[in-house]
Amino acid sequence: MIEPQVLNQVKGVLAKLSTTFTFVVERNLNDEKTTSYCNFVEDVASCSKLITVQYREGRNFKFSIARNGKDTGISFSGIPNGHEFTSLLLALLNGDGQGRNLPDAALTRRIKALQGDMQLKTYVSLTCTNCPDVVQALNVMALLNPAISNETVDGALHQDEIEKLNIQAVPSVYINGDLLHVGRGTLGELLDEIEEHMGVASQAPGTANQHAADLIVLGAGPAGVAAAIYAARKGQNVALVAQRIGGQVNDTTGIENVISVAKTTGSQLAADLATHLAEYNIAVFNNRRVAHVDLTGKLKRVETRGGETILAPKVIIATGAGWRRLGLPDEDKYIGHGIHFCPHCDGPFYKGKNVAVIGGGNSGAEAAIDLAGTCKHVTLVEFSDKLKADDVLQQKLQNMPNVDIITHCQTIGLTGDGSKLTGIDVRDLKSGNEQHMALDGVFVQIGLKPNSDLFKGKIEMTPHGEIVVDDRNHTSMQGVYAAGDVTTTPFKQIMIAMGEGAKAALSAFEDSLYQTQDE
Repeated sequence: MIEPQVLNQVKGVLAKLSTTFTFVVERNLNDEKTTSYCNFVEDVASCSKLITVQYREGRNFKFSIARNGKDTGISFSGIPNGHEFTSLLLALLNGDGQGRNLPDAALTRRIKALQGDMQLKTYVSLTCTNCPDVVQALNVMALLNPAISNETVDGALHQDEIEKLNIQAVPSVYINGDLLHVGRGTLGELLDEIEEHMGVASQAPGTANQHAADLIVLGAGPAGVAAAIYAARKGQNVALVAQRIGGQVNDTTGIENVISVAKTTGSQLAADLATHLAEYNIAVFNNRRVAHVDLTGKLKRVETRGGETILAPKVIIATGAGWRRLGLPDEDKYIGHGIHFCPHCDGPFYKGKNVAVIGGGNSGAEAAIDLAGTCKHVTLVEFSDKLKADDVLQQKLQNMPNVDIITHCQTIGLTGDGSKLTGIDVRDLKSGNEQHMALDGVFVQIGLKPNSDLFKGKIEMTPHGEIVVDDRNHTSMQGVYAAGDVTTTPFKQIMIAMGEGAKAALSAFEDSLYQTQDE
């Protein structure tokens, strides 16, 4: 049963529905949990007079959503509770044409242009914070294209499938029985992957178009959003191109160092950034992957994978950073099959097992503390001679009986059986001795790598891939600026990225004034 207070909130959310929906439930009356599952569905249906429930016999509990009597292609194997409750509500709102997560016209055309049978199964954990974004994106695709279906499967209720497929990370998305995607993902990224899998062009016929702007901002994290807003406030025609609003912030659980905001979460800050963006006349190209950039000449050219071309005399690069990898052979093979980056999402798969955390900063210490609550044993491996984490975290680690800390140790190799990781090889940097550690899983927490590959050979960078900027955010290319974690600016913090984004926008605007006067 859903608590009355929650039901009242759901009634408010669904109050403006104008479309009739049916929950078509398959149930096994011999399953002792069936009654509670059906009560959950009935409770949600009771929140709107436009939602009804139909029952039929089945082997396992599952329900699909029909809209005006026709199947939407959206179904849930299990109860979408926890983080997935929002996915159920959004499926109804999106089916009614509501919701901010609906794609723009260009993305909608690409989704509708997909051809061929596309049966998607998305395996999730109800405690996973990354899973809902993937589920909701695929559900939207199912609503827009009748050839697409998406079944969300609660992995905890379908352990037989989890073991058969050797799933060790969520979300895991399969298309027509083939693995398509593992881990967090945006609608744009998932659409790219489906297009590639189905062998279709990323650009639907007739969708190529060209846009002109005064300034292009690449990236929509704290730096990119700040740059776009500051430029718009100066009267600039701004085009913002990004894979997701908020960027890396979305993967942060708790944030307590944004001045004047005592506490917030990454997802809430990302939502606040999107809300602030909407206050200005900014052309937002969200869920886009940049395919090519030409930064030479007076007009800079940015091309997206969807066939859009954006031209502007100035560009601000604010593409941020992503998880740094170990750089070892077979690493790609075992990502999602023993190698992970999110302890909150994938940690539950290692209950009662032995794991290692690579990295002794705050992220690594927090991951080890989190995993110690469910895993049999956690080994924290740090390259330096001491941990870099805050003292309070180190003290907490010291008091955990199932956590070992190894410093001055380098991970030099990965071992596995071809389908999953079985351990790592490490070297003691003092003695030079090498040893093998048998493990069930490894969580990599060694910091971030600048998202600058697209600009290599085009502008000056450090050996680590950071874009070199001066005190006014100029790069080595005239008319190109950079801000945030992708640059050489020290201290990769949200507050600093916001300030640098604002500074880059002001520099670009001021340079435009001088250029106009000179002309």
